Formats: sequence, structure tokens, C-alpha cells
Amino acid sequence: MDDRELLSVICPVLGEDACADDCAILEPIPGVPVVSTDMLHETTDFPQGMTDWQIGWMAMAVTISDLASMGAVPRYLTLAIGLDQEKRLSEIIRGAHTCCQTYGATYIGGDLDSHTELTLVSTGIGEIKDGNPVRRTGARSGDLIGVTGIQGRAMAGLSGDLRYWKDLCEPQPRVKEGIALRVAGASSMMDISDGLAISVHDLMKASATGCEINGSLIPTIQGCPDEKRMSFALFGGGDFELIYTISPDNTDKMPESSTIIGRVTEKKEILLDGSHLPAKGYSHQW
Repeated sequence: MDDRELLSVICPVLGEDACADDCAILEPIPGVPVVSTDMLHETTDFPQGMTDWQIGWMAMAVTISDLASMGAVPRYLTLAIGLDQEKRLSEIIRGAHTCCQTYGATYIGGDLDSHTELTLVSTGIGEIKDGNPVRRTGARSGDLIGVTGIQGRAMAGLSGDLRYWKDLCEPQPRVKEGIALRVAGASSMMDISDGLAISVHDLMKASATGCEINGSLIPTIQGCPDEKRMSFALFGGGDFELIYTISPDNTDKMPESSTIIGRVTEKKEILLDGSHLPAKGYSHQW
């Protein structure tokens, strides 16, 4: 099949409007729009054993997670697919479409090309109607540091713990939590896509601050040795939870799924239980 013939796979899922024109036509966004783009490659981002449906889901989920980290509602997403085998397209499209539907967003189209390695590029537009985006730059000394969810699930799945395989392959962006934290007054926020430790460093660097983290407060998985459990939580990527800072005066407004794990300091050191926390995690290498 060529790319035009493959539209017969896409249109029944997304609808004729998504395939009809060179551009998608969007309704005006009355609030503050935010935009994010992510690129995923098979060799670096899709563990062996993932289904094509899960690959489609993940491609959209990582971008929705970025929108969530600003406290935004996801509105529109596109997906450009560098396809290595045409038989994979249908399930990728269906997984991507289901992810968008789950979070109330519309999959409005994209692009399709032949590629030697499966490569997906998703772009998302989110909206904030009742305030401003939460950026990385707002943390202040004395703020508390919190996270959503349990840390280290995806890395446990990647390491062979089947209890967490779905957490690895079908990440759940924390859209409701991001909105709730923005409304509660979070001073800075980002998603934890590359691991908690490196995300702490990134967030504190953006705000020109440091922090002290209490390891005993970090919510971690159960049923594996303490050393491995903490390593997964700190240095394993793929959880797509949120890390944020917030004034102590606003903690009563935080979502129930969030946990305070430390405090922001003026001194530009990143400490875990009094010792330096290395900036380790997932990173692309050249």
C-alpha cells in the first residue's frame, strides 16, 4: 500500500474530517493555549513485548503528560508516523485514538511516511481557562516539594516485574491532578518522565534553588528489596507522574494522590537524606 491507500486504515477510526484536508480546523481556544511535541523511536522508547496498540497509546500519553504538567486540559493532538511495516498502522492508530478519548482530547490528524525504524511524533495543544500555566521557574525557598502517585513502577516493569508491565506500556497522564495542583497554587511543576532524581534537579535548576528530600517519604512500590525499590523510584524513567512545589499554606488543597517528600532551600544543593543526590535518570545520548 502507498500512503494514500493507508488512509483507508486511518479514516474509519478518526473520521473523514481528519483525513480530508491539508490542515485541521480548530475551534478557538478561549483560555491560555499550551503546546508540546514529543518524538519516540522504537529502539529507545518501546520495550520489546509492547503491542502496537500500546505504542500508539504511549505516543499520545507522553504529550498529554506534558500538558498535564502545566495544569492544562488536553484539547487537540496530532501524530506523525514514520512507519516501518504497514500491518502495524491500524493498532497504532487505535491505541492513539483511545488515549485521546480517555483524556477528553481530539485526535485531529497527522502525517504518514515510510521509515526504516518506527518513529512517532505527537503534538498536543492544551488549554487553561481559569488562570495561568504552572511553569518550572516558580519554586521559592520554603516551598514544599511533592509528587503524585507511586514512583518506580515503570522501571520495575521494564526489569521484569509483570505486576508493573502495564504501568510501563500504558502510562496514565495525571491530567486531573495537574489541574488540581494548579488551582491549589502550585508554584512550579513538571512531569516525571525521566526519573525522580533528574526531575528534581531540572525543577530546582529552573527556579535557581536547591532542596532537601526525605527518602522515607517517597512513595515506592512494594514487594521488592529496599535497595532496588529506591533505585527504581529515583533513577527509573517512564512513570509520568508529576513533581511540584507548593507553599505550606496551600497543602490542604492538594489532591489525595499526592505526597510531600521535601522542602525547597535557598542553597543550590540537591540533597537526599543529607547527602548529594546525583542527577541520574533516563537521557538521550549522542
